[in-house]
Amino acid sequence: MAERTAGTYVETGSFERDMQYIDDRITADGSSGWPVEAGRYRLVVARACPWANRAIIVRRLLGLEDALPMGICGPTHDADSWTFDLDPGGVDPVLGIPRIKDAYEARFPGYPKGITVPAIVDVPSGGVVTNDFKQITLDLSLEWREHHREGAPDLYPEGLRDEIDEVAQAVFTDVNNGVYRCGFAGSQDAYDEAYETLFSRLDWLSARLEGQRYLVGDTITEADVRLFTTLARFDAVYHGHFKCNRQKLAEMPVLWAYARDLFQTPGFGDTTDFDHIKRHYYCVHTDINPTAIVPAGPDLSGWLTPHGREALGGRPFGDGTPPGPVRPGEEVPPEHRAG
Repeated sequence: MAERTAGTYVETGSFERDMQYIDDRITADGSSGWPVEAGRYRLVVARACPWANRAIIVRRLLGLEDALPMGICGPTHDADSWTFDLDPGGVDPVLGIPRIKDAYEARFPGYPKGITVPAIVDVPSGGVVTNDFKQITLDLSLEWREHHREGAPDLYPEGLRDEIDEVAQAVFTDVNNGVYRCGFAGSQDAYDEAYETLFSRLDWLSARLEGQRYLVGDTITEADVRLFTTLARFDAVYHGHFKCNRQKLAEMPVLWAYARDLFQTPGFGDTTDFDHIKRHYYCVHTDINPTAIVPAGPDLSGWLTPHGREALGGRPFGDGTPPGPVRPGEEVPPEHRAG
């Protein structure tokens, strides 16, 4: 997400995220005008972005690699757009464009809002279909079922959807977006309020997870995916860069064990690129970090230590199975991972 173009400030100095996204949906029956078709669309992401990381995780857990190919932007961008600087010649090999802004402009010339990832692009027209990150992952679970791998988990089980939605909304408001409200606060009062809200919610989550392995039910759901991507960035970025410094994640025993449990589950840690994460935040947010110096730490080896959460029971994939190895060409480089 191009962070500063995706939000504004109110009079109190509070950062308010712009939640007006392209809300078209790709549906199984095609009633939206965008039918699910294997190979027609391209999921454009950046590993640095927590919102895009959700889509990467869900796509891998469900086994949608063949049906929904992925384009990966580099970790840094200018005020204009994310770019495909990881690809030969700096051009996405399928879309033939150097920056995702070109796909937004192909659909909406003069597109006035933030150029964000994740975005799903219609390959034939070259235009963005949707960048509604909240709905994208739900639709991958619900609308793309025909293309799920055998043994794909149910990340949004029907009987638990109300509870998942409730927990996910609290996590989004106070944690996923809460860290940004701390980091981008324009006044001391706004920061203090965001800080208290963030850590109150983290305490609430710790209490909830003390006696159960996952946020809702006894399997991994959409709610866990949404919380994980913020926790994965907490010590590397949010603790220092965004001043979320009451405690490090590694100093919150329940949440640290929970995060390690997920990290060591296929689909989570193997899609997490700490190098991209750090380079994005510390290089792009020059108003917060004007020198663009990227910290050398933290030590990542702790992510691979035993977590002990198996004692709480639970079945990570429910009646399903873990995903297989990461698709060739989509691996996180070894030097960018923990351990």
